[in-house]
Amino acid sequence: MSDLKTAALEYHAHPRPGKLSVELTKATATARDLSLAYSPGVAEPVREIGRDPELAYKYTGKGNLVAVISDGTAILGLGNLGPLASKPVMEGKGVLFKRFAGIDVFDIEVDSESPQAFIDTVRRISITFGGINLEDIKAPECFEIEKALIEQCDIPVFHDDQHGTAIVTAAGMINALEIAGKTLETAKIVCLGAGAAAISCMKLLVSMGAKIENIFMIDRSGVVHDGRTDLNQYKAQFAHTTDKRTLADALEGADVFVGLSGPNLLSAEGLKSMAANPIVFACSNPDPEISPELAHATRNDVIMATGRSDYPNQVNNVLGFPFIFRGALDVRAKRINEEMKIAAANALRELAKLPVPQEVCDAYGGIALEFGREYIIPKPMDARLLGLISDAVAKAAIESGVATLPYPKHYPLKSVDEVFNG
Repeated sequence: MSDLKTAALEYHAHPRPGKLSVELTKATATARDLSLAYSPGVAEPVREIGRDPELAYKYTGKGNLVAVISDGTAILGLGNLGPLASKPVMEGKGVLFKRFAGIDVFDIEVDSESPQAFIDTVRRISITFGGINLEDIKAPECFEIEKALIEQCDIPVFHDDQHGTAIVTAAGMINALEIAGKTLETAKIVCLGAGAAAISCMKLLVSMGAKIENIFMIDRSGVVHDGRTDLNQYKAQFAHTTDKRTLADALEGADVFVGLSGPNLLSAEGLKSMAANPIVFACSNPDPEISPELAHATRNDVIMATGRSDYPNQVNNVLGFPFIFRGALDVRAKRINEEMKIAAANALRELAKLPVPQEVCDAYGGIALEFGREYIIPKPMDARLLGLISDAVAKAAIESGVATLPYPKHYPLKSVDEVFNG
């Protein structure tokens, strides 16, 4: 761990601090170039945009620019360390946007005294961008913030801690259920955790066919049920009549366990009490709710996923957000709606069933990758993610009426280069 700490600090500090820079996209070699880039030439696009604001997409980088914004109240698993401490994460998010989908990013850290102050700040600067990715904002404030900004901005606003996790989880879970011979409609699901990611995961699963009466959400006070009077409006959506009160009660005969909580909270005894072919998504990072070693030693029929890259079936948000924004930006969607999220999840789960190119296997040490218990979710280095997910999201935006541009001529994409040269 000390070696990782040293390497990570060195990586961020040298040869220059940080992970992002601004690049020039036009020639600046001559006096004429500079006169076009700035005064007097710059006055011409200014006049055009003043006449028609939509022309900002033609004459500026707005259409390919996403703001990654945080208040630092829920940084990774580290908690509320403040907005400035969130900057390395926001820069890192920018790296992933650029690396996987060719999207430019400004990271913005907001020192706000209240959710409303944060909302007001982001709304006022939103015209700069083609989309907004909210990040590392604590629950339940994150729900209020995202809802308000979706209503007040005319560009996509997406809280990735909620929806990115939900989309990847849904894709992997439906594949796991298929392998286990089960269906989402009938599966009994236990969700340990009731924060932003947990609530959004369960909401998306319901949108895709899961039944609320089959979902047992558990917070620090036990099972969320309709007899409790301490539930906020977001948890209350999952309250129903049940005599189950503890995690152990809920696990009895359960088909699925989803952990979005903390380390070592699922015991071997709890896993033993689950149904045949149990599906365990233990997504607490870096230490999952149950280690894969213990899970497999306890049940040889378990299908296991974690949030870690050193085990099979990593639930990794990078499988979603770059390509979701790519599709949304390319049809100039006004928002990212439920139809687009479902389309992304379905595209992701179908990709896992396709033969895996050798270059992807080589990127992961030459291991054989084939749809099955240890490969229910694609790998982030699979170049097909860009084409398949962006295409599905763009089509869903058009079909659901939130797109303002037609299907792009250069779709479906095969590489980031096609974004700019298609």
